Amino acid sequence: MTWVLGIAGMGIALASCGGEGGEGPIVPPPPAPAEYADKHMPEGWWTDPKIVEEGKEIYIGAKNPDVNCSSCHGKDGKPVKAGARDFRVGERMKLYSDSVWFWRISEGVPNTKMKAWKSKLSEEDRWKLVAFERTFGLAGKSWDPKSNAWVSAGQVASK
Repeated sequence: MTWVLGIAGMGIALASCGGEGGEGPIVPPPPAPAEYADKHMPEGWWTDPKIVEEGKEIYIGAKNPDVNCSSCHGKDGKPVKAGARDFRVGERMKLYSDSVWFWRISEGVPNTKMKAWKSKLSEEDRWKLVAFERTFGLAGKSWDPKSNAWVSAGQVASK
C-alpha cells in the first residue's frame, strides 16, 4: 500500500509541474494592446552594457526599494514565488515581443500577482528592465520589429 501512495504522490507532483519551468504549456501571450504595440526598445539599448546593468539594479531593488522583481522572479530569473514567470525558459520568452514584455511590466498581468509598475518606474526604467530580464533566457538576442522576431544582438534593422 505504501508503494501505491508513493507512486500516486509522484504522479501528482509531476502533474503539478505542468511542463518546463513549472508554468504549464508554452503558449504565446496575447498581443500588446494598441497603446503598446508600436513601442520598442530604444535603438542601441539591447547591446549597451550600461543599460543592462542599470536594468539589473532596478530588477534587484537597488535603485527603487518599492520595485524588486527578484523577490518573485529570483535573482537569476528562476522564480522564487509560485506563478512568477521563469525568464530562463527561452522557448517561452521568445514568444514575448519587446512591446508585449514592456506592456506586461507597465500594466501588470490580470488575474495574477504581477503588479503594474508604470506608476513606480519611468518608461526608460521599464525598458532597462526588459533589456536586463531578457539576459536570462534570451542572452545575446534583440527584438527586431521589422522581422517581428528575436535575432542575434546587433542584427536589428534600423527604423
